[in-house]
Amino acid sequence: MKTPSALLALAATALLAGPAAAEKPQYGGALEIGTVYATISALSFDPADYAWKLNHDAGIYLETLFSGDLSKSLRNGGKFNFKPDAWLPSEAVRGELAESWEWTESPLAVVVHLRHGIMWPEKAGVMAAREFNADDVVYSFKRQDASPKKIPGYFDHVAKVEARDRYTVVFEMKEFNAEWDYRFGWGYYSQIVPKELVDAGISNWKNATGTGPFELTEYVQGNAQTYTRNALYWDKEKIDGAEYKLPFVDKMTYRIIKDEATQHAALRTGKLDILEAIRWQAVDQLKKSAPQLKWAKWLAMSGTYLSMRVDTKPFDDVRVRRALNMAVNKQEIAKEYYGGNAEVFAYPQHPDYTGYFQPLEEMPASVKELYEYNPDKAKKLLAEAGYPKGFTFKVQVCSCSPDNMDLLPLVAGYLEMVGVKVEIQPMEYGAFLSAMTTQTNAPGYFMANGHTNPTTTIRKNFVPGQVWNPSQWNDPAFSARVAEMYRTRDEPTRQKMIKDMTIEMLDKAPYIWLPTPYVYTAWWPWVKNYDGELRVGAVKPGPVYARIWIDQDLKKKLGH
Repeated sequence: MKTPSALLALAATALLAGPAAAEKPQYGGALEIGTVYATISALSFDPADYAWKLNHDAGIYLETLFSGDLSKSLRNGGKFNFKPDAWLPSEAVRGELAESWEWTESPLAVVVHLRHGIMWPEKAGVMAAREFNADDVVYSFKRQDASPKKIPGYFDHVAKVEARDRYTVVFEMKEFNAEWDYRFGWGYYSQIVPKELVDAGISNWKNATGTGPFELTEYVQGNAQTYTRNALYWDKEKIDGAEYKLPFVDKMTYRIIKDEATQHAALRTGKLDILEAIRWQAVDQLKKSAPQLKWAKWLAMSGTYLSMRVDTKPFDDVRVRRALNMAVNKQEIAKEYYGGNAEVFAYPQHPDYTGYFQPLEEMPASVKELYEYNPDKAKKLLAEAGYPKGFTFKVQVCSCSPDNMDLLPLVAGYLEMVGVKVEIQPMEYGAFLSAMTTQTNAPGYFMANGHTNPTTTIRKNFVPGQVWNPSQWNDPAFSARVAEMYRTRDEPTRQKMIKDMTIEMLDKAPYIWLPTPYVYTAWWPWVKNYDGELRVGAVKPGPVYARIWIDQDLKKKLGH
């Protein structure tokens, strides 16, 4: 057994022995990953189920029209960190199945030109190998649009979709929508599937097939998802002027590990090559026990909050909602609970959303007040609202989130100091999600919800009928403003509208707004062509993993 100091010496020797040779891509080997969602198995393999996590699981083999351009990553000299859960600025978008696209004005349409020669691989019992074509895109879109699980209004801006020829698809619009590329091009529910897969049974993982870099070859719920190299994959990576066929690794496995300590042990012992989400509390110990690990720090792309149902008493009164915000010491949570590894204000907009995010110091006094600990004013507001002795309410929380399970009792402690008692109801993920999607969630609902992107975060949180609206917010005037924002083509104008709507919703406080923590990603130095990138679309990591190779010699020298 090599000592840590000996391993460090070997690592240093390996890195100094010849950087050119060390950085030359290698084929083969296996990649073991504890992803951002390491505690949650696949929710579905069918895009028509409208399961938010599908791109993370089926997106390894199913592709979309557009994707994030990793050649513009920070690691490659660009300006994008590819951490956001579902935001790609227009300059960060590349064609995936699409080669190019352009707008026409009469009619208002997006004309998409597809890549030639992309193949659906042969899949026994499902389909023969054949070329991907425009009919696949039209079929996939119409199937999504017809799904009974579709998000209300999601494709209402599209008049029709037609295949002009084998490699050209026309999306004719009823009106402009600011999320046009996100909704059918690179977002959560935009994967392209062959009709043969649907006919064979798309919900059965054993039938899985696609044009992406890997094929799903084994699935054990609650344990692992194993993907193997797609020999017909079309994309290449340019490194030092030379092009290399992708993917580099032969096999890639998601490990589903619910227990945090087990995740950390798997990383520390090299059973995981990458662990994408590590809470700050574990970082120092991991750095001591596995000093060779490489690290990236990023502000979580999900906001933590306690949602209050505004269609139930006492939360129909804004004074109560504001009081509960003032009753919670958010600065203390950021400093003590998170050890300073958090931002007090970073939701519903994320600081990475340049042009859309306004820092707290630029907010009006009425918003700033919600982030200042003031239990005396909280008690006064509760008394004015008719609750001088407080009240009791139930809060549901997902047992799948260690952070939320730890944090909610602390929030409950603050609320109890102003007379408000919380009944905590832990739930398994399936039941927890179902409660919100069926609008049967309790008056309190505690969660971390993805920022998504600057426009969607406003729609999904505060427009009725949306999946991620646990407060059941329903304001027709506000919904009309959201619709107008989507129709606005000028981005600076749209940014101003979004800033104004964000201020309004912060002020009305349907949530107890809580700090957003920093998260850490760690990986072993034998993981190459990687710097902690997480997604190139809506929770879509496939192209990131396809570009990683394993330095087998370094891995052996480090004792693994």
